[in-house]
Amino acid sequence: MRLTPCVLTLIILAACADDAGLSRLPIDQTRARFPPGGVVNAIEVDAINRLPLRSAELIAPDGRATPASYLNVTPTPGVTYYQRFTNGPFAGNAFGVGIIASGTPVPADIAGAPQGSAQLLAMVSNASIPLPDEVEYRRDWRSYRIFLSFGDPPGEIERRVLPAPEPPPNG
Repeated sequence: MRLTPCVLTLIILAACADDAGLSRLPIDQTRARFPPGGVVNAIEVDAINRLPLRSAELIAPDGRATPASYLNVTPTPGVTYYQRFTNGPFAGNAFGVGIIASGTPVPADIAGAPQGSAQLLAMVSNASIPLPDEVEYRRDWRSYRIFLSFGDPPGEIERRVLPAPEPPPNG
């Protein structure tokens, strides 16, 4: 008798699973930007790729290269989530205030709820490239380029060139 609701729940979850949605995941994206707040002293580079980001450089119009001062790669990041039941005894009232469980460290709607996880099968990389000369960059930012290198030798190497981001307005 108790097995029937579990089987029905699994059937519904399986029917709702969207394998076609995997093709819409952001598996190959790069962007260069200035951090929020109007600060013009470093360019932030974010990349999602199947290969790890190994170098990021800002190339000036005269050919000078400024390497990234910070580079971090997170392989296959993931998240674990829980299905909460809004009609459970610990769901809370109309104002969103939860009802206190009687001596239980974890509310029953979390402890007994179905758990799922998702994992991005790609590398998420972040880099920070300091500007060598903020005034010169502001004057000629369209002539700057960002060179990115993904992968490790002797394996596959992928290189990309990004346009430099527009500096934030003076303020």
